[in-house]
This record gives sequence, C-alpha cells and structure tokens, in this order.
Amino acid sequence: MHGKLGDFIRLHRERIKPQELGLRAEGARRTPGLRREELAQLCGVSPTWLTWLEQGRPVSASTKVLARLADVMSLTAAERAYLFKLADKLDPHEPGTNAALPNADAIVKAIEVPAYLLNREWNAIAWNRPAQDLFVGWLDAQTTGQAPQPNLLRFMFLEPAAHRLITDWAERADRLVAEFRADCGKAADEEPLLGLIEGLKRDSAEFARRWDAQHVVGRDGGARAFRHPRKGELQFEQVTLNLAATHGTKLVMLLPATNPPSPSGD
Repeated sequence: MHGKLGDFIRLHRERIKPQELGLRAEGARRTPGLRREELAQLCGVSPTWLTWLEQGRPVSASTKVLARLADVMSLTAAERAYLFKLADKLDPHEPGTNAALPNADAIVKAIEVPAYLLNREWNAIAWNRPAQDLFVGWLDAQTTGQAPQPNLLRFMFLEPAAHRLITDWAERADRLVAEFRADCGKAADEEPLLGLIEGLKRDSAEFARRWDAQHVVGRDGGARAFRHPRKGELQFEQVTLNLAATHGTKLVMLLPATNPPSPSGD
C-alpha cells in the first residue's frame, strides 16, 4: 500500500505548476511540476521524509500531513478520499454522521415495506410509517417527544421494549454489536462514536460485555422475527444497502419473509 500511496503523491505533485502556488519556475527542472523539496516545504515536512514516502518506504503519515498534502495539491473530494484510503487513515474532514442526505424522507416513504435510514452512529435519520408501526418503543418514540434521531443501539440495550419486541433478543444483541464494531472500524476511537460507545458501556452491562468480546461480523441482513404487541408474531427478511450519497448511511428494508426465520442479527 505504501508504494501506491507514494506513486499517487508523486504523480499529482508532478502535475502542479509552480506558478499556481506562487512559486517562481526559474532554472532547468529535471522533473515536471513541483519539486519534492517545494512540496515538502509547503506541507511543513522534511524533503527526506517526503522522498521516503514517495519511494514506498514504511513511513507513517499523520492525518494532519495528509490533509495538508491534499490542500496543497488541490485534490478533488474523490482524490482526497482516495489519498486517505491509501494511507489507511480517517479523514477528519470527511462528511460526518450528521451530514444531510437529500430527500431522505422521500426515499423511505416511497418504499411500501418497513424501511429506515441509519447514519454512521446508527441513529435513524428517516423512516416510513410501516417501520414506525413495527418498531414499538423505538421509531414510534417521535410521537412521544423523544429524540428526533432515535438510536438503534440505545433502543436495543437501554429500552425494555426491545426485549419484548425482538425474538431471540440475546442472539440478536450479540450479532448487532459485532456488526456495529465492524462498521465502526478505526472510527470507534474518535468522536462522536467514542462517546456513544462509552455511554452504552456505562449504561448497559449487556452492551459492555459484548463490545469487549471484540467479535466482528458483516451486516448482511437475513431473517428477522418480532413479537408485536398488537400484530402478534411477525417475520421478515432484512436487506441492508449502503448509500454512496452520504458516508456511512445505510438503507434497511424488511421484506415479507418467504421462509421461517433462523436465529440471526439485526
């Protein structure tokens, strides 16, 4: 990965015209574009370090330096995201969990089956009426004046209604935490996810035990079963889609089940 990162930086450095950065293009230049020493000076790093980085040596680049490189080289949003991905770092300026998703309500309301949108913190940012009717104690909380973005994890571990509604609660809780850990990745050590996780660990021994187990699974969907207080036993097949429009946003749909459910996760 270091080689790909170094090649990416070098190629973009060579595309920069010194005049674009207020530098004089005097004398003969052995390479096109910006000299390595010039980019290093503009980014506040040593030429030797930048040389090693471009050569693919195992040197570490902080998020601050990567952000400076992206700014100096005038990378587009896609190029910047790729730079951080190559460096295996999280971009501090990446759209956060509260980034607006255009037409979020329209997306879920156009779906006939229960559907909702989760952001990176697993707050429900939009849901339709079938989902509101299904998730008693969670998505119907909007009508009781509670938080406008009810959180799936807080519902699962802090609300008694979740134990009554969700069939095989313990097995579902195991998988839910493992899915969330996989979804968080390195961001689990940064706000706002860090605060969410620490709060759940403090308020729920059930969550703390599962989180400390460090199990990781993918959020792949599957059979879901509920004991609804008015509609009785309900069975669905969950489908989860990641949306490209906003970082970390997932569309969750519960389709009518075609087969009896097997124990699985949320």
